[in-house]
Amino acid sequence: MQLNDISRFLSYVLRHNPDAISLTLDSQGWASIDELIQKARASKRVFTREQLDEVVATNDKQRFAISDDRASIRAVQGHSLERIKIRYTACQPPEVLYHGTASRFLGRILAQGLIAGSRHHVHLSADQGTAVKVGARHGDPVVLTIRARDMYLGGQAFYQADNGVWLTDSVPTAYIDEDHLYWPKA
Repeated sequence: MQLNDISRFLSYVLRHNPDAISLTLDSQGWASIDELIQKARASKRVFTREQLDEVVATNDKQRFAISDDRASIRAVQGHSLERIKIRYTACQPPEVLYHGTASRFLGRILAQGLIAGSRHHVHLSADQGTAVKVGARHGDPVVLTIRARDMYLGGQAFYQADNGVWLTDSVPTAYIDEDHLYWPKA
C-alpha cells in the first residue's frame, strides 16, 4: 500500500469503523499496532510497521498518535464512534478561531450554527490557512471566523487535541462573525 492509502485506511478504521477489520479499540481510541497490522493484512490491506511509523511521523495534519510504549495507535480526533470518549482537558481558546467549509453549506451554517453531526465535536483551526485546506476538501472553500473567546466566556467548553485542532460541542450562530467571512481566491 502507498502511504496515502495507509493514512486513509487508518482514518477509516481508527475514527469510524474498526469493525470493518474486527479491530478492538479501547474507550480512548487506542488499538494494538500488532493487531491492526495483522487484521489489516487479513483484509488484504498489507503494510509494515515501518510504513505505519512513517505515516504517523509525516502526516501533515498529525492525525495519529502512537503510545509512549510504542505498542498502540489511535486517531487524535475526528471520531464518529459513540464508544470512543477521549478525555481532553478543557482550555481557554484564542480570541478567534476559524472553521473551513464548502460554500454550499454556508446558508445552513448561518441559519443553525455549527453542529458536530456524526462526530463528537466541531473542529476549528487556529489559522485561516489550515481552515482553507479543510474547506477545500469539500468544494469551494469559505472560512468562518468564530468568536471563540466570547463563547468561552459565555460558558462553552473548548479543548485542543494533540495535533492542535480546537474542539467544541457546537458553535451557535451568534458567535459566527458574518462580517469576517473569508473567501480564498482560486
